[in-house]
Amino acid sequence: MASSEFHHFGVPTSVKSNDETYIEGGKVFVTDPEAHPYRVEFLRFEADSPMPDIVKNTPHSAYVVPSIEKAMEGREVVIQPFNATETIRVAFIKHNEALIELMEIE
Repeated sequence: MASSEFHHFGVPTSVKSNDETYIEGGKVFVTDPEAHPYRVEFLRFEADSPMPDIVKNTPHSAYVVPSIEKAMEGREVVIQPFNATETIRVAFIKHNEALIELMEIE
């Protein structure tokens, strides 16, 4: 993978948090990893979330990369790039048995 910088560790959960943000397209509530002392993001999925089971059930590491497309080259793509917010594009890949979130920030 091209140069990358660790951003957060994502953990699926069923426990509601007071500081969740809802991402409508993924039908998922997420916490802000930058507000957590160890950069952990908790993800709570609605029952009908369209996200793949591997994303709903597997912890992931997230990295900021200069180009999602370049970072995805030769990798098993789990979720194609999409706009998570107005300034962040993300994609999910599998590297060996690890689930990785790639983030491109404008």
